[in-house]
Amino acid sequence: MPAKKSKSVLVIVAHPDDETLWAGGTILSHPKWNFFVIALSRLTDADRAPRFRNALKILKSEGVMNDMDDGPFQQPLDENEVEEIILQSLPQEKFDLLITHNPSGEYTRHLRHEEVSKAVINLWNSGKIPVSELWIFAYSDGGKKYYPKAEETATIYNILSSRIWTQKYRIITETYGFEKSSWEAQTTPKAEAFWQFKNSANAMLWLKNGGIA
Repeated sequence: MPAKKSKSVLVIVAHPDDETLWAGGTILSHPKWNFFVIALSRLTDADRAPRFRNALKILKSEGVMNDMDDGPFQQPLDENEVEEIILQSLPQEKFDLLITHNPSGEYTRHLRHEEVSKAVINLWNSGKIPVSELWIFAYSDGGKKYYPKAEETATIYNILSSRIWTQKYRIITETYGFEKSSWEAQTTPKAEAFWQFKNSANAMLWLKNGGIA
């Protein structure tokens, strides 16, 4: 029998470290899948950019960065601008699956996460990112009541093994260099969850409803 074709996966995130926080366990758990990660900001960040490249090596993934505005006093970006930055970053190859942020964010709240999610869903719906399946990060912090945690009612919900979570945690604390007392280290989810869509029209309807399941 012919060998089963490996899945080709495109991950689009706002920042280098988002790929690890929200999907690192999934990436590590599927060594036969081919992952390509796009981090849309921090390309010229002399500290974060090399850390992202080192993280990709551990994740055994390819990837690129861009330089979307990520300053401390963020103003909303034009929707067309975000879409254009994404399109500029896309590689030539085709993908089976696309993974990205939630339109309501993974926690309360991050404007860039929300903007990237909306742009990706719109680009998928318009056929500019031709994939057959979309996974949206499914996390909530209860309105800042607790650290973000995976939604158990999401389409896909996986508790990470101790080995996989430890690898993920080390990328956050050792590769990215976040202190163990930092928000990032304290957050690092031990389960990962995604809302799954195989139809862009359904994703658009979900987006109009604010990304609330």
